[in-house]
Amino acid sequence: MKFSGFGYLIKEGIKNIWSNRMMSLASVGVLISCLLLTGAAGLLSLNVTNAVDSIGGNNVTRVFLEQEITDLEAVYIEDELAKLQNVTETAFISKDDAIKEYQESLREDIFEQLLGEGNPLPNAIDVTMADLALYDQTISQIMEVDGVESTRDTREVAEKLTSLNDLVTMLSFIIVVALILISVFIISNTIRMTMYSRRFEISIMKSVGATDTFVRIPFVVEGMTIGLISGTLTSVLLFLLYDIIMKAVQNIVEFDFVPYLQVGWWVTLAFILAGVLIGALGSVVSIGRYLKKEGNELLGW
Repeated sequence: MKFSGFGYLIKEGIKNIWSNRMMSLASVGVLISCLLLTGAAGLLSLNVTNAVDSIGGNNVTRVFLEQEITDLEAVYIEDELAKLQNVTETAFISKDDAIKEYQESLREDIFEQLLGEGNPLPNAIDVTMADLALYDQTISQIMEVDGVESTRDTREVAEKLTSLNDLVTMLSFIIVVALILISVFIISNTIRMTMYSRRFEISIMKSVGATDTFVRIPFVVEGMTIGLISGTLTSVLLFLLYDIIMKAVQNIVEFDFVPYLQVGWWVTLAFILAGVLIGALGSVVSIGRYLKKEGNELLGW
């Protein structure tokens, strides 16, 4: 096929989008919804995984002391904890310092609602362990020290975050598969409408020797262009919304989220490739069915 002929087919494919602009717009809308949900789920999973890695790699366990323990008594307890075999480092956290941590990580109104007036928090000691394989054994030794009330198990938090990540991944997969099927269906119908409106032109082309490939190319270009537009618009929307949403969440719970610019190029590339592939798939499905069945029945090919 000559380059000029190929250029003509590409122009025809792009022209088809405008000719069926309402269906094309519906295809773009559905595909953007699919890609947005996919991207949101992927970025959420990435942030949760980042939090899990941060917690999982943290050997520090906070030990809470009994409410009536004074600062001086806490120093003696810290000395006892530092003598334990698996403990490499200890740090005293006064109740005043602890409440400041909460105040910095929570919004003012939420902070007042949760903690109210005064300081209900106990003194605490951060304990760093040398070997997490001896975690349970070390915790048992810590709990035997007089004045120790409880410990904060960071592994439990990591496990909960991991479970959340698995749940998000599973639900995202189900939603994405469903939306991809809907997208393929919408794009297929868009292409079928275009083919039906040009059925006699296609018949003439085939009568003078045009191959199925020659007939297919404009419609594949149409589907791929719809996918390209959808992928590009989704990238722009996610870029505009991601930081706003993450900062809003950060106002409630303090955490370090993954900056969009760190993964933006990969996300954009993935959106565009996914959009183009879904558009091409919808086109191929529609054209294949039309040429094999509807075209033969309608025009007697």
